[in-house]
Amino acid sequence: MNVLILGATGFIGSAIARKLVDDGHQVTGLGRDPSRAAVKMPVFRWIRADLAGMTASGNWRDALEGQDVVVNCAGALQDGLSDDLVATQEDAMLALYEAARDSGLRLVVQVSAETEGAASDLAFLATKRRADAALASSGLPFVILRPALVIGRNAHGGSALLRALAALPFAIPLVHAENSVATVALDDVANTASDAVNGDLPAGSDLALGSGEGLTLKDLVVIHRRWLGLPPAPVIVLPPVLARPVTWLADAAGMLGWRSPLRSTAMTTMSGGIASRPSSDFKPGLSSAAEMLAAAPSGIQDLWFARLYLLKPLIIVALSLFWLISGLVPFFAFGAASIHFAAFLPAPLASAATIATSFADIALGLAVLVRPSAKRALLGMLLLTLAYLLAATLAEPALWLDPLGPLVKVPPSILLTLAALAILDER
Repeated sequence: MNVLILGATGFIGSAIARKLVDDGHQVTGLGRDPSRAAVKMPVFRWIRADLAGMTASGNWRDALEGQDVVVNCAGALQDGLSDDLVATQEDAMLALYEAARDSGLRLVVQVSAETEGAASDLAFLATKRRADAALASSGLPFVILRPALVIGRNAHGGSALLRALAALPFAIPLVHAENSVATVALDDVANTASDAVNGDLPAGSDLALGSGEGLTLKDLVVIHRRWLGLPPAPVIVLPPVLARPVTWLADAAGMLGWRSPLRSTAMTTMSGGIASRPSSDFKPGLSSAAEMLAAAPSGIQDLWFARLYLLKPLIIVALSLFWLISGLVPFFAFGAASIHFAAFLPAPLASAATIATSFADIALGLAVLVRPSAKRALLGMLLLTLAYLLAATLAEPALWLDPLGPLVKVPPSILLTLAALAILDER
């Protein structure tokens, strides 16, 4: 069959796509930026589209043409510069259902979440709940899957944070350490979606996917630490109030386009635990977190990822502060700053060059904080740093011997910028 997968570049969507191709289906993936996924998975047909802009039924006409099944794996944690929850998780889905009724679609498989419970009023769960209800009443054949926390060979979002926490040195600080966390293996989610597409699950099924083991957040972190091959470390249980500053910063980063798993939606959800309601019509035998991890032993790349994950925001902020300060300081010591340009430029041009480079530094320091412009800002930092280094070497080579080392300190900043570029991608 022809299967359209929404969010096919994502953690869950890409796994389901690969499984369906292995089953012999023709898969079309839809994503906001499928360029890298298209290189890694050329067997799929790709459509570049943003669900937030597909809120009218007419937007779906071309995407649905010739398709038999739609599998929706798309979603967002909360509103931010890069995400619009209502548009993506509700309005676009309502438009899809309307368009699907006229397209001859055989089935819609919705990868949703457990939308009831203590955090059910969150926009993340409320939009999913309304979309699920609309699908159930649409008249379309459907299957809804509600996975718990998904654990896979790769990691993204909450599962990436688990690895990062597990890799912390000396001790592991945790809030909500004793709260229960239900998990499900990524392969089990993909296999269940495959069963739905292949007709092995009855239309109208609404299934919770969880392994059923009784784990706490602390248990999960310990399991991941063991998987990474690290020695045991004490877990320090912190009161939730201490996490609020981190949550505020994560929410602020979300408004700049960064998708931190420490945002308020995730923390509020975790405060009530992550449960998986029993599903009487689903076969038992789903893999536990420990079984899934044991079946895919970690490598050194996993340890590097875990150790770098929480360093990434610190590196970005450090570079931003470095460039902002370097751009602002000259305005407080303008004469001393412009004297370097005065060595080879007339005084008016030296002043103009000082002002121009200061504003350039400030612009790069601000731009690197905004996720869509971060890569361009980092590349700009490299180019401008090399230009400064070359100009200073030609104009004042004695600066290399300066006791304060203004030029000697430049190569480390270049390396830090290169490191930021190396770990910038999210998927």
